[in-house]
Amino acid sequence: MSSGTGIQELMAAETRASQIVAEARAARGDRMKQAKVDAQTLIDAYKGEKQEEFNSRVLAAGGTGGSASAKLQAETNNNIQAMQGQFQSNSQKATDVLLSKCCEVSLEVPTARVRATQKAYGVAS
Repeated sequence: MSSGTGIQELMAAETRASQIVAEARAARGDRMKQAKVDAQTLIDAYKGEKQEEFNSRVLAAGGTGGSASAKLQAETNNNIQAMQGQFQSNSQKATDVLLSKCCEVSLEVPTARVRATQKAYGVAS
């Protein structure tokens, strides 16, 4: 009977060991979850701190992002108006130059062309 009792003790020890391992795994999982929550809390706090620092620097540097955008938009509109004004003042001049070049036809044959043609047909000048 001592061998039967020994086997039962071994089975009981194995069961306890399995329970201890399972409890350790569960505790490890719980610790990992808590560590993740704590880390996220620290990250959020750090992110908020840096965002506040950034916002204070932006305000100290001259305003908000909206005013910088408005300033850039106003500058762009001024540049567009200046270019449109230049177009209006120079469009007639450009049209006149193009028309004068198109309508100006020279009917004179260049002398080099005359000599080349005479040479090709054997005509002496």
